[in-house]
Order: sequence, then structure tokens, then C-alpha cells
Amino acid sequence: MVMDSKEACAVVSQVEAEINKVIVGQEWLIRRLLIGLLAVIPYSFRRGAEERTGYGHILLEGVPGLAKTLTIMTLASTIDAKFQRIQFTPDMLPADIIGTKIYEAAVSRFRTDKGPIFANVILADEINRATQKTQSALLEAMQERQVTIGEETYHLDEPFWVLATQNPVEQEGVYPLPEAQIDRFALKIHVHYPSHADELEMLRRKLTETDVRRIVRPEEVLHIRRLVSEVYVDEKIREYIVRIVRGTRPGEGQTSPMVNEMVLHGASPRSAQHLLALTRSTAFLEGRDFALPSDVKSIAFDALRHRVIRTLRAEAENVQPEEILGEIFRTVPIP
Repeated sequence: MVMDSKEACAVVSQVEAEINKVIVGQEWLIRRLLIGLLAVIPYSFRRGAEERTGYGHILLEGVPGLAKTLTIMTLASTIDAKFQRIQFTPDMLPADIIGTKIYEAAVSRFRTDKGPIFANVILADEINRATQKTQSALLEAMQERQVTIGEETYHLDEPFWVLATQNPVEQEGVYPLPEAQIDRFALKIHVHYPSHADELEMLRRKLTETDVRRIVRPEEVLHIRRLVSEVYVDEKIREYIVRIVRGTRPGEGQTSPMVNEMVLHGASPRSAQHLLALTRSTAFLEGRDFALPSDVKSIAFDALRHRVIRTLRAEAENVQPEEILGEIFRTVPIP
């Protein structure tokens, strides 16, 4: 199906409306999930006819019962694609995710038993309950859209999008995500409690009688992503993104004193690529074919909060990444 930008935005609006039949009062969360899905993030050079681009993988953090998993499953239901939910546990092994080779004695050869990672939309539920060894099984898949089992490398189908959840209040039986794994996520979204009115509306909804329709097919998702990649970003916006990202790094020429004192490690160059792609999809969902500085600011907190590694002093004084990012936005001039 060939559609223009206006028709594509109408399709995305249908997806949002379908999700809102189940999820109450989380319009901002649904919009950010769609921004991540449509973000076209380059990760390597072109090889043959294949464009080496990835998706805006998302990490959702919030206490239990905030409908993080339900929101993701509802969104996946609107896409006519293969969905897999992986419940992470401490005893899980990497082979439980990517698969393994099994020897068949009858034919004297190995066969590949592919794991649940071979799907289009992956829900890594409670990802911080698995050990770092198991968490690392997602690294190659999230970065390069491929997995290696034994000596064979298998490419994953498009779309390939990973959404993970974690509980911030657990202290025992959880394993913090290493920095290399966190940096693969384009967005880290904090999910908060709903308002009084929204919580009341939840009690009125009859979820068992709600039917979620499939709105888009995988090829339509790919077509919309191509439209998103054509959103114009002026050189001044690119300069603005680079200044923001470099402003998170202590020791840079014009870094604010707060960053020098409170930040141990700042955002990587990969985060600038992510922020540029997320800015494009933000502008597209706002109905524009060009990006504005407001698009950068609206998504930058979610794109950078998990990439600002605080010092011990900042943690002791409870200085949050959002405060540091807010200071950066006050010091970096808007183009």
C-alpha cells in the first residue's frame, strides 16, 4: 500500500485510537511508543540492497500494576506481525532467548532451534530479573538486527522492535542493566500513576468485552518509516542536537559546572544518532515534514536520561538525570 504523509498520520491515529480502547490516560506514553517504532536509526553502512537501519527500542520503568505490559501487548495487537513475550527470570540462559543447536542422532547432524527472539515485536518483561549474561543475548539483535547461534548468523525480519520493562523498586533478585545494554535503548520512559479521573474510568471499562483490531501490516510500517526518514532536519537542528549531547559530558569546553560535578560519563555519539531519528519521528507525528527545536526538547529527556551516568555525589544528594538535563537545556542556546 502506497500512502502519503497525511494518510500515514491517519493510520497512526487509528492505531492510537485502538490502543486507547484498552489503555486509559496514557496518551503521552502511547505517542512515545509510536515515536520509537517509527524512528529510523542507522547502525551500519549499506550492504547490497539492504539498508542497515534499526528501530527505537524502548525501556519502560515503573512500579508494578501501571499497565506497562498491557500497553505493549495492546500496541502489538494492532500490528499484523509476530509478537513474542519473554518473561525474564534469574535462571534463564542466553539460549532460551536466541536459540541453540541440537544434535539429532538419527541423521547425525545438528539442527538449529530458533528462540523467541525471532519475531517482529519482542516484549522483554522484567528484563532486570535476568543475569547480565542473559541480558547480553539481546545486544547483537538490538544493534544489528541479527543473532549468532554457533557459527551461523541469522538475520531478523523487519520490523524488529524490542520493548523492555523493569521495576525500579526491587532490590533483591534483580540485576541492573550494564551501560552497554542501556545504550541500545533509544528511549527510557518513566511510567507514573494515573490521575484520579483516569483511575475511575479504568473501573468503568469492560476489558473482557473489548476487541483490539489489527490496523497495520509490516509492509505498511516499513512504508511509514520511509516517510519518516524523509523529514527535513536543518543543519542548525543537527548542531543543536550535538551541543545537547556534548553538554552531558564532563570536561568539555563549555560544559556547565553542574555537569562537571554531577556526571561521571555523558551520552555517547550513538545517542546523537538516536536523538536525530527520534526528532524526525516526533515531527512526523505532529503532522510536519520538517523538524523544529521543540521536537528535540520534547523527546530529549526520554532519549538521554538513561545515558547520563551520575557521580557518587549526585546519587548521594539525589540529583536526578532530569535535573542535569534541564540545566543543559538552559545553557545550550536554541537555534
